[in-house]
Amino acid sequence: MLQIYEKIAEQIVHKRGFLTFLSLLLLTSTLAFAQSGNKITIQQKNITVVDALKAVEKQSKMSINYSDSELKGKEIANLNLQNVAVSAALDVILKGTGFAYQIQGNYIIITEKKPAVATQTMKDIKGKVVDESGEPLIGVNISVDGNSIGTITDFDGNFAIKASDNSTLKVSYIGYATQMVTVSKKDFYPITMKQDTEVLDEVVVTALGIKRAEKALSYNVQQIKGNELTTVKDANFVNSLNGKIAGVTINKSAAGVGGATRVVMRGAKSIEGDNNALYVVDGIPLFNTNMGNTDSGIMGEGKAGTEGIADFNPEDIESLSVLSGPSAAALYGSSAANGVILVTTKKGKEGKLSIQFSSSTEFSKAYMTPEFQNTYGNKKDVYESWGEKLPTPSSYDPKHDFFNTGTNFINSLTLTTGTKQNQTFASISSTNSKGIVPNNAYDRLNFTIRNTSTFLNDKLQLDLGASYVKQKDKNMVSQGQYWNPVMAAYLFPRGENFEDIKTFERYNESRNLPVQYWPVGESTYASQNPYWTAYRNVATNEKSRYMFNVGLTYKITDWLNVAGRFRMDDTYVSFERKIYASSDQKFAEGTKGHYGYSNYNDRQEYADFMLNINKRILDFSLAANLGWSYSNYWALERGYKGALLKLPNKFTTTNIDTKNGRISEKGGGDSVRNHAIFANVELGWKSMLYLTLTGRNEWNSRLVNTNEESFFYPSVGLSAIVSEMVKLPEFISYLKVRGSVTGVGAPVSRAGLTPGTVTDPLVGGLLNPTYIYPFTDFKAERTKSYEFGLTFRLWNKLSAEVTYYHSNTENQTFLGELPEYTGYKQIYLQAGDVENRGWEASLGYSDKFKNGLSFSSTLIFSRNVNEIKEMVTNYETGLEGTSPINIPEVVKDKGRTILKVGGSIHDIYANTFFKKDSQGFVAVESDGKFGMERGEPVYLGKTSPDFNLGWSNALSYKGFGLNFLVNGRFGGVVTSSTEALLDRFGVSKRSAEARDAGGALIKNQGRVDAKAYYQMIGTGNYETSGYYVYSATNIRLQELSFSYTMPNKWFGNVLRDVTVSFIANNPWMLYCEAPFDPELTPSTSTYGQGNDYFMQPSVRSFGFGIKFKL
Repeated sequence: MLQIYEKIAEQIVHKRGFLTFLSLLLLTSTLAFAQSGNKITIQQKNITVVDALKAVEKQSKMSINYSDSELKGKEIANLNLQNVAVSAALDVILKGTGFAYQIQGNYIIITEKKPAVATQTMKDIKGKVVDESGEPLIGVNISVDGNSIGTITDFDGNFAIKASDNSTLKVSYIGYATQMVTVSKKDFYPITMKQDTEVLDEVVVTALGIKRAEKALSYNVQQIKGNELTTVKDANFVNSLNGKIAGVTINKSAAGVGGATRVVMRGAKSIEGDNNALYVVDGIPLFNTNMGNTDSGIMGEGKAGTEGIADFNPEDIESLSVLSGPSAAALYGSSAANGVILVTTKKGKEGKLSIQFSSSTEFSKAYMTPEFQNTYGNKKDVYESWGEKLPTPSSYDPKHDFFNTGTNFINSLTLTTGTKQNQTFASISSTNSKGIVPNNAYDRLNFTIRNTSTFLNDKLQLDLGASYVKQKDKNMVSQGQYWNPVMAAYLFPRGENFEDIKTFERYNESRNLPVQYWPVGESTYASQNPYWTAYRNVATNEKSRYMFNVGLTYKITDWLNVAGRFRMDDTYVSFERKIYASSDQKFAEGTKGHYGYSNYNDRQEYADFMLNINKRILDFSLAANLGWSYSNYWALERGYKGALLKLPNKFTTTNIDTKNGRISEKGGGDSVRNHAIFANVELGWKSMLYLTLTGRNEWNSRLVNTNEESFFYPSVGLSAIVSEMVKLPEFISYLKVRGSVTGVGAPVSRAGLTPGTVTDPLVGGLLNPTYIYPFTDFKAERTKSYEFGLTFRLWNKLSAEVTYYHSNTENQTFLGELPEYTGYKQIYLQAGDVENRGWEASLGYSDKFKNGLSFSSTLIFSRNVNEIKEMVTNYETGLEGTSPINIPEVVKDKGRTILKVGGSIHDIYANTFFKKDSQGFVAVESDGKFGMERGEPVYLGKTSPDFNLGWSNALSYKGFGLNFLVNGRFGGVVTSSTEALLDRFGVSKRSAEARDAGGALIKNQGRVDAKAYYQMIGTGNYETSGYYVYSATNIRLQELSFSYTMPNKWFGNVLRDVTVSFIANNPWMLYCEAPFDPELTPSTSTYGQGNDYFMQPSVRSFGFGIKFKL
């Protein structure tokens, strides 16, 4: 829209203090006079009025404000204008259309002509126009219906116009539904514009929380509205994004409700660093503290828990912007190479007090569990089910007999109120959940308040916000052997009575306390009664989190302001683990129990200062941001644990045996501090061509005392609105092409690697040297990328977006070996190159029908190819007498993953198979014996998908609403240690079928002893995982909701927008070959993905919700 900033430009030109600045900014400023004197020539047949006005706009270099929808379809049979004045041209073009024009300086307002009415007394009317989130809208067309009086809103959305009582103001803006406002006795009119679903949204939130015109962006930004997060709620709202965003892989935690979600955008880029997306709240980066979900957890010895972003109340979120590529996130630096999820929270709104209440209730059941056998029992005192066939099959099924019905209750109350100068938003919400595993729970209480005020004639704006989170969780376990009751429940021998062991403790008179009842056990995989593990090996986290933010903006002129922001985020977590007397000795370490605790504290601080410019002169527009930012993060965890000494089950530190007690300490030395300066400049021409340049320079504490303590990275992007440049067929409503090239830097993956920061760890008060050479040549890990995209809209109903991207991440961190004579054993070095390339696409359709039915549908597609292009070749360390270092392969996850050139970060391998003879057959001896042999690693596949599809749909009709989401992952493989151990213990359906058939089948060779066969391959380790590889392809109905909004008159307009809904989460797996849900993850780490080691099964949930306003 060419008219948006024109009036502002005219006001500023006359301010003497800025003449020098403006003359330097644009050399073309001398042309800003007498545009109406330009002559117009148009000679064309069958030209539309809209196209004719565009031609006038182009030739006159004036801005024309008009409504597309009102002039659409009006055509001029033969337009013959030659060297005529602007006014004369407009007279001809608008003749017979019922529209008139008004010239104000360098812009023209087109208004509808109405019959003349009797002269009425005019008065001054003022008002402010904002969008649904309360943000001011610039350049909105305000006219008095029935005459030619009109104006536009300024930088703050304010307007002033003359009108008479009972006249009507017409308010129109591209991308929003036109409003008619009746003039009454009052003199000030606050107006909230609602987006029109039939036209392309113009404004999106981008880096640093700055709103930009969508057409100006040279990179892909996807927006999710807040109501899409609250239709089918999740305790961790990030899970609600799955299937709705192209280019993003989202894996839900196997730890249950509230668990940390793995979010990777456009593929894993770093071999050693974090590959999860960066979260940004209201323009400020968030250190997403992860409470123990960063290891693969095969043993389960680590802690499973929640994450920082899960603490946010989805009802507080106005919208999400997903910046999936580094081009979009270049200004954030560091982790921004992995993409950004930008959260915009709600503000108060001008108007009377409004209260909204929402409540949802869900009930969950275990969904995808293994197939078990119930026909073969166990031998006496043996946990394995390799006994005789049972006379009566067992009815035991963990899905029904062990797992509970999970519940999730979410209640939220929000209020908003405000005047023109002061608006307040406040909310309180509670989340109370119980998992399907006995004694697993998650509870959270959120308090939020935010106030926005303006002072000094609206030149100064103060934005204050504060939040408090109280969160508790109990027995969050993702997978593994330790603390995991699922393993013993699955392997339970089918000849025993499961009901008997539900009474998991019996009173022991000799010990004078209840002890574990577990008549038949197995020392490694089932050493405890699953209910004892659930109720007597208890782990709890209690978190208190305090967040405070302040923002101050001062408007110097209508086009120039300065802004400063500060955020502080403190988290305190108290962790306890209570192991009761008679627990397995590897946990209890004694006869009286075991107690451990730790206190965790972290602080995040962020501050920035920006100079913001938003200026338009003639055909050019300038949007620029210059700034400085500071961030600081530190964390410290201290604890103590040990066996109890005197009193059984007395869980206090004074009861810990000091000979057995151990002090633990983590963090302290891992703080990260970052300073940066940055700039973003967006130059626009005629609202159809945009050039964007960014640059950022960082000083990060993880690179202190290196040869590159600071690092700079730029980006450049170009966006062209083709539909504004040339005449396209009528059915093409909008066409845009874009491209960008960027570089993003990130420091090394952890602190304490550079000279002066290397500290040998203390163990038991003694130094434990690492013998790692203090490398001085660390550089920032660099991601260089480019992307190209195309956006178009047809008939204002069908929209599509396609993006191709390509990135290379260099300066990966490796650990090389050094000869002993150097005095060291290893050295850190940087080399390597990981490439990601792929496609993102979305196709959407939206329409409203005359009968009141509206329908929208969106299909998204993502494909990423990850490839390691370079490892370490002939690396010179610079140490005297040392040879160049070569590292052709790096082994991860104890050998399951091997990184090498041509492969990917997601490749998995196995190396132990049945011993083969010279003909390639399994070597079976005459007595039926056969064996295994270890060989070279064999490639099994990759755990990442070939592509993803998501299909979301929404229908509404007279208050009824239907929404559903189908999500699909195609390609890739997963493995299952669970299935292997089920075979080993003879409880899998497969093992019974083999016994019924006379043995396990070796393809093309016949059958062999089933027990010997399955106990050889069923180790549960990666080495034999080649026998348990499954396609990861799956298609599911992920979300379903059906709602009805009742008429307000039913409640006397006291309660408004009362909506009741039925909701379903993951109700139907349409297709899946794997024996478990391939989308579950045991951790957020890069490695250890795609394997099930007795993870909690996925659940499907059904429930209902209600919400209303007061």
